[in-house]
Amino acid sequence: MNMNFVCKLPIPKLIKEEYPITPEAAQIKKQKDEEIRAIFEGKERKLILVIGPCSADNEDSVMDYISRLVPVQEKVKDKILIIPRIYTNKPRTTGDGYKGMLHQPDPNAAADLIKGIVAIRKLHMRAINETGFVCADEMLYPENYRYLSDLLGYVAVGARSTENQQHRLTASGIDVPVGMKNPTGGDLSVMMNSITAAQHKHDFIYRGWEVRSEGNDLSHAILRGYVNDRGQSFPNYHYEDLLLLSELYAQRPELKNPAVIVDTNHANSGKKYLEQPRIAKEILHSCRHNAEIDKLVKGLMIESYIEDGTQKIGEGTYGKSITDPCIGWEKTERLIYELADVY
Repeated sequence: MNMNFVCKLPIPKLIKEEYPITPEAAQIKKQKDEEIRAIFEGKERKLILVIGPCSADNEDSVMDYISRLVPVQEKVKDKILIIPRIYTNKPRTTGDGYKGMLHQPDPNAAADLIKGIVAIRKLHMRAINETGFVCADEMLYPENYRYLSDLLGYVAVGARSTENQQHRLTASGIDVPVGMKNPTGGDLSVMMNSITAAQHKHDFIYRGWEVRSEGNDLSHAILRGYVNDRGQSFPNYHYEDLLLLSELYAQRPELKNPAVIVDTNHANSGKKYLEQPRIAKEILHSCRHNAEIDKLVKGLMIESYIEDGTQKIGEGTYGKSITDPCIGWEKTERLIYELADVY
């Protein structure tokens, strides 16, 4: 076998015992889980914003960003529920580049996965303890979900992982919303099959155990645009795209809680990150003009940080993404208030 076994990682139970969630934080998570579920079940009409940095690259700046969301959330609480992004795993198209805090707690240092596991747990714990937010993370590695299972309020499965069997089966055993992105090639049937699989019960192998999942009735779609065979980006957030998704859900009446979160960046923006505010407003315009779309669209996914744009590792600009470019804080704050005004 052409790999070196560096060290045995501690099991999630041990990490949770060493860095336990407090009773107060557990109560916050329970309350937030109920609020989020009510939105996905259609019992409450609020817009979910899964918003924050493309990748959580620095604990201090990420916490600074999330802390800024606290007074904003209070002002828009009747219209919007904010779920900050703390994305600690970063999928890479070619496998090269910064893979996230799980791999490198310090982007300028070598990979250290034990330190990374501790770092991502402590960051998610800080978010709950210091701001009252439960946050979102991407499930890049299904076997690692247990390290954060008592902390996360929302889980995303990326475009490159949606068709993966282990991601689908693991999602079926998670009790918070799991969003399945459409694959990079844009085939919505792949995404719909993934949602169907996640909503079903399964028996499978997980972390060396035979496990039985109960199915996740909050598994849903994430539209993120797609790339054709020539590498050109195309959006799928327009009125017609949302109608099509509504029709696809109607063809699968067995699916519970039909829902979509629309990603305003990636291929939907053609990687033009400054288009995100315009795209977000267009989606809400579609909601206002069609009751079925309004019922289906539960929220938006927005890449946002303290500073506009992106930078290379080592440049050192505080609060500026080292992966995909993000809109900065001033644009973010203004956008949230504008969305609340029209929703």
